[in-house]
Amino acid sequence: MNIATKRHLDRRAFLRGTGAVLSLPMLEAMLPAFATRAQAAAGTPPPRFLAMCATLGFHTPYLFPKETGADYTLTPYLEPLRDLRSDFSVISGLNHEQQNGANGHTSEMTWLTAAKHPGLAGFKNTISIDQLIAERIGTQTRFPSLILGTGSESLSWSASGVPLPAESSPSRAFQQLFVDGTPAEVAAQVRALKRGRSILDTVMGQAKKLRGELGHRDQEKLDEYFSAVRDLEGRLVQNEEWAQRPKPKVDAKPPTDIQSRTDAIGKMRLMQDLVVLALQTDSTRTVTMRLSGMNAVPEIPGVKNDWHNLSHHGQDPAKIEELKVIELAEFTAFADFLAKLKQTREGGRPLLDSTAVLFGSNLGNASSHSTANLPLVLAGGGFKHGRHLAIEKDKHVFSNLFVSLAQRMGVETDRFGHSTGVLEINQA
Repeated sequence: MNIATKRHLDRRAFLRGTGAVLSLPMLEAMLPAFATRAQAAAGTPPPRFLAMCATLGFHTPYLFPKETGADYTLTPYLEPLRDLRSDFSVISGLNHEQQNGANGHTSEMTWLTAAKHPGLAGFKNTISIDQLIAERIGTQTRFPSLILGTGSESLSWSASGVPLPAESSPSRAFQQLFVDGTPAEVAAQVRALKRGRSILDTVMGQAKKLRGELGHRDQEKLDEYFSAVRDLEGRLVQNEEWAQRPKPKVDAKPPTDIQSRTDAIGKMRLMQDLVVLALQTDSTRTVTMRLSGMNAVPEIPGVKNDWHNLSHHGQDPAKIEELKVIELAEFTAFADFLAKLKQTREGGRPLLDSTAVLFGSNLGNASSHSTANLPLVLAGGGFKHGRHLAIEKDKHVFSNLFVSLAQRMGVETDRFGHSTGVLEINQA
């Protein structure tokens, strides 16, 4: 078979067939579960990470204090967080660089990846920081990561640069997290997982035979494919084990989905309540949540104009004041969420202490679509808080923050995206 023929292989034919079912060896990715049990026995809560992005930005003069350090005056958006002042830090000065893309909002695609020029010709996204973390610790929980959104799009991207779907229905997410299937449904799920493993065995055997006869570029593509298959194989093994374990029971009523498209704050609060339950039950340790804006009037008292239009205020004082009502509602919901994490105890300590929460936006100035000086609040996670951290200009690369957060989660890396180092946040 010549190379030209291989370039035109029917991919569906390549994936067809089940072959003999081979037992998988003990994978290295399965080993951290033992470490997790030892960690739990020692009474040390595991680290968690949550990233929430509000895609229409925040008016930063109402967020960033004029003073740096600990002795800053609370700004309007930080007022709802007054009682939590020692539990969060405001971060200014970080730039989401080289984000001129297909339009002014494509930077939300790369908020957690740091890939350059989103949406332009030839663009290929890279792995998001949450999925990098999930690759390292995802086998320790039922769900490697939890990907949520108040709309259909997500912040999370695979190692192959593929967008991962977000769950926008709190009721469906609750069902997946906490409602056990019937014995017949569980057995059917296990059979499906076994069939998936059988197909992967066959596909890998065929792919390895093919690789040696391909050109260099095709070999690189096939290596990416190998990596994706190995990742899926590990998750199938993990899912088969978890499918046969009872799900955790929670003292909470299943949520009722909000049908109104414009109740943005209500949807945000429902999702945040779900996250508290997911982290409290250790169902996952990595969460992303995309908070969608809208080309409509949100259901917030005092708001009469289209949200997207208000974000393009052009320094119009009336528009800015109306926008403030929306964004203040977002920060109030965020404050209530942090308070719930702090009130929830784990081993006698607040759940917030073990959970690093990043809340911000991909836009530093939504009116001009600028991605410089991103609005960011980092809460919990065992860091030393109560400060306004104004990052120096020579350290303003946004993805430096992700290196620090990934290291805290146990990922051995000193680079992410186009980072230039580690952002010193200081652990308490």
